[in-house]
Amino acid sequence: MAYYRQVGAVPPKRHTQHRDSEGRLYFEELMGEEGFSSDSSLLYHRNIPSAIVDSQPWELPDQTTTPNHPLRPRHLRLHELFPKETWSHTDVVTGRRLILGNADVRISYVVSTQDSPLYRNATGDEIVYVESGQATVETMFGAVEARAGDYVVIPTSTTHRWLPHGEGPLRAYAIEASSHVSPPKRYLSRFGQLLEHAPYCERDLHGPTQPMAGEGTDVEVYVKHRAGGALVGTRMVYPQHPFDVVGWDGCLYPFTFSVHDFEPIIGRVHQPPPVHQVFEGNNFVVCNFVPRKVDYHPLSIPVPYYHSNVDSDEIMFYCGGDYEARKGSGIGQGSVSVHPGGYAHGPQPGAYERSIGVDFFDELAVMVDTFRPLELGEGGLACEDPGYAWTWSGRGPDR
Repeated sequence: MAYYRQVGAVPPKRHTQHRDSEGRLYFEELMGEEGFSSDSSLLYHRNIPSAIVDSQPWELPDQTTTPNHPLRPRHLRLHELFPKETWSHTDVVTGRRLILGNADVRISYVVSTQDSPLYRNATGDEIVYVESGQATVETMFGAVEARAGDYVVIPTSTTHRWLPHGEGPLRAYAIEASSHVSPPKRYLSRFGQLLEHAPYCERDLHGPTQPMAGEGTDVEVYVKHRAGGALVGTRMVYPQHPFDVVGWDGCLYPFTFSVHDFEPIIGRVHQPPPVHQVFEGNNFVVCNFVPRKVDYHPLSIPVPYYHSNVDSDEIMFYCGGDYEARKGSGIGQGSVSVHPGGYAHGPQPGAYERSIGVDFFDELAVMVDTFRPLELGEGGLACEDPGYAWTWSGRGPDR
């Protein structure tokens, strides 16, 4: 995100001496994307950031996937995955269950009241949508507060941890990229500022405001990375706490963005999905559907027209309100619909006609569109509604 911030103590000139009150040097770290050719930040550490004293394997949660074959639309009921008795010993990092994934993006879900370990994803940026609950997300850049409706955007290799708090569990929908994520290019000026036609602006992005002061020695950090083309995990042990940054500045840092700050773009007739886009990564986009006035042409049909995803899979996470187009399908709060490429999909029977004359949709959903097929993870297979594919015709192969 090319939006400059400065937090804590930094020297007047980069790559120059920066000392504490007793004359000891701080250690400068450049954290940058795409080598030295994209966004970066400079962080100033009390201790050497590369010092480790141990490195051991970390066995990741099940990452196996199963192709969507034979091809069909799917309905996944995420709220079935975590019974209440599991919340107190599940955390947002190690407790994630893989729902869908391919080489570009992995989507997981978790329900937790337990603090997570320190964690770093070295394979790509993460976008974690908070369905419900609250958490403090402590990072090497400082802390951010997350609550229901927030996206928490965490750049690659940012050491952080999740600390749920408040009433109720934290329900988190994690979108893990194998790339960096950013606002759509069409929303940005050539210098990286969000433009006037964008549905959100820099004022809506909330980053850390002060450095962390972590304490402790021999501190363990869980690292997700790649080895030999496979996704693997390592537990690294640091002699001092990695939250030792006294200051940083730059254009690369974690931030939160509330879905409630997204200003919907509407028109006289039904608008195509790109008007709902909020982020993009390599070979996928993220959109959100928020409460909004809908089409005002006198002959408009507000629900989506039937459409074929000829180049993409469409994944919709229903996280609030009442989604008009899916009434009668069994889909509700906490559902995910999987509409794959090669299949024409659209409103459930009767929804097309019922929407005529409607002027407002009270719905909240997060959509991920991928440009390579997604496969089902173990979590997706565990909570599938087997009858969803036949809800348009009213009968299936066993009837």
